[in-house]
Formats: sequence, C-alpha cells, structure tokens
Amino acid sequence: MDLKADTREFLATRRARITPDKAGLPAYGGNRRVPGLRREEVAMLAGVSVDYYTRLERGNLRGVSDEVLYALAEALQLDDAERSHLFDLSRAANAGGAARARAPRRSNSVLRPVLQRMLDSMESVPAFVRNGRLDVVGANALGRALYSPLYDFAARTGSSVVNSARFQFLDPEAAAAYWGDQSDRIMHDAVAILRAQAGQNPYDKSLTDLVGELSTRSEDFRRLWANHDVRHHRSGTKTFHHPVVGVLELDYEALLLPADPGLQLNVYTAAENSPSSDALKMLASWAASTTDVASTSDSRLES
Repeated sequence: MDLKADTREFLATRRARITPDKAGLPAYGGNRRVPGLRREEVAMLAGVSVDYYTRLERGNLRGVSDEVLYALAEALQLDDAERSHLFDLSRAANAGGAARARAPRRSNSVLRPVLQRMLDSMESVPAFVRNGRLDVVGANALGRALYSPLYDFAARTGSSVVNSARFQFLDPEAAAAYWGDQSDRIMHDAVAILRAQAGQNPYDKSLTDLVGELSTRSEDFRRLWANHDVRHHRSGTKTFHHPVVGVLELDYEALLLPADPGLQLNVYTAAENSPSSDALKMLASWAASTTDVASTSDSRLES
C-alpha cells in the first residue's frame, strides 16, 4: 500500500463531502471550485494553519499530535470507523521502517485448535472466525452450511482460502443471488472493511496481493476502493437467500479475540419462533445429512 497516497486521498475525500452549511460556515461567493470545504476552511475548523493542514493532506502525518488528529476528526465530522482509520494511518506513518519489519508475511490464516473446538460446540447457531482480509479461517458445521455458496466458489476456483470479498466481486451473479437486495451494501461493506484493514496493516503483503487481484479483475471493486470509505463490522442484521432453505434474516454480533489479534468471531442468531428460526433448523438438518453422506462415501472409499 502507498501510505502517503492513501492518507492524501482519505483526507481529500472526507473534505469533499462536507459542505459549508453542514460545517456551520457561511458560503461566501456563488462559485466554489471544490465540492466541499476548502483547505483553509478545514484548517480554521481544526485550529491549525493552512500550510500545516496542506502538509497533512499531502499525506505527511509524521509527528502529528493526537490533539491535532482529534481536532481534524471533528472538523471533518468523521464517524468512529473513520476516526480510527485516521489514527491508524498516523501510527503507520510514525512507525516507519519498524512497522514494515514487524509486518507478518501470512498473519491470522490459521485457527488455534481450541478456537475450532469452541466453534464446534456452538451447534445451534452459525459461527465462524475471520481475519481482516475477510478470509474465513474457521467455522462450525452450521456456519459452513450458511456460507455454502462461498465454500462452493472456493472449491470451483481451486482456492484453499474461503474469502468473502473474492466471492462478492469475482462471482457477482452468485453473490447477488445470495445477498438479494442487500448485495450492493454487502459489496460496499466488504471494501470498507478491507480499506480499514489496510490502514491498520499497510505492509501486509497478503492484503496487498488481495487488493491487487480484486482491483485487476473487478471494476466494481476499483470504483469502491477509490472512495476510501471505512467501516467497523460489529453488529447488525443480514438477509441471506440460501440455495437450500430460502430466506434467512439473521442478527449478528462480531466479537474480537484478544488472544488472537486480527481475528474476530461472528455469530448469527434468529429471532425465536420466527420463519428464520425454522429455516435455521432446516439448515442444520441439511448440514447434518450432507456430513453423513460425505462420511459414508469416505468409508466406502477406505474399504
């Protein structure tokens, strides 16, 4: 990743979306050459000089204090995810070569056995663990059943890694069928999560390779990546159009795993006595029958 370019474009795109009216400033003159605030207006709101803010928007965050970052976040009206991203970019800029030296070559790609046992013990809900690159590094039986289109895509393409962004952008027809009306939102969220991860780990080669692959192969990804939007994935509701059991409307909670930095546990649940709860039970039965068939086939091959 190009840290200076990412910083420059992030600040410029955030500035462009704030109008003087939204910032509580008078809009002098009828012909403004920029869609949002001028640099001098952001500088005034943040309490810094125009030259200093210009330096920041050119991508140079070295030596910037937390106080200035907080003031800048307020001036640009950043949400929690954007504020965190700004601080991540600053930390990366100030860490310099040390951050590059510490960057893992293949981080967070293997699940500890104890975490897999924990997943397997959660028999009544779909659950999986993913990393910041959106690789599914472990799931329980119901989680694999829920995400069967993603596993099928990985198998078809010969990939050993199940990655939701690859599924979303490299098999858009299947993704649209799976996500239904929420497909555009899921697509945007996937890119926003990857963009936030790039701020946290700008020297992660696996992430850089993934972004390069998707940028080369998907116009939708290139378009969304250029927006520099970031997002936290913490809780919410998703609607799945599963090829076996139909529509499931499931609530999810995302829990960070402190002992495994960079990994998070996602758990889906359905409202009690709802159609989605019934569909989830059907999905569990289908998952069990599929496992039984696979086990029987393996036994016959061994004999």
